[in-house]
Amino acid sequence: VQLVDSGGGLVQPGGSLRLSCATSGFNFNNYAMSWVRQAPGKGLEWVSRIKAAGGTSYANSVKGRFTLSRDIKKNTLYLQMNSLGPEDSAVYYCAKFSSGDWGQGTQVTVSS
Repeated sequence: VQLVDSGGGLVQPGGSLRLSCATSGFNFNNYAMSWVRQAPGKGLEWVSRIKAAGGTSYANSVKGRFTLSRDIKKNTLYLQMNSLGPEDSAVYYCAKFSSGDWGQGTQVTVSS
């Protein structure tokens, strides 16, 4: 199993980013996948999840601003993040909890 996170960067408040998680080594559409983030000096915070059947759920802190999706043909998970604020600054990880696999993380910094 391999998960490769990308798409992070520096963005101004109110801006948008799309994170990607390229996966390999397992049947992508048969498993739930999640995004988790960790802000500096803080613990891990669950952000969003997509079930194998496709249903999504979000933390209250991102609901209405973030959208999780997947491309089964590309075995890739996406997190579209809009209306970003400084509180969204963190390292973002995609994770396959069922097997304990995590991506390497991608840094998101929201600052003017």
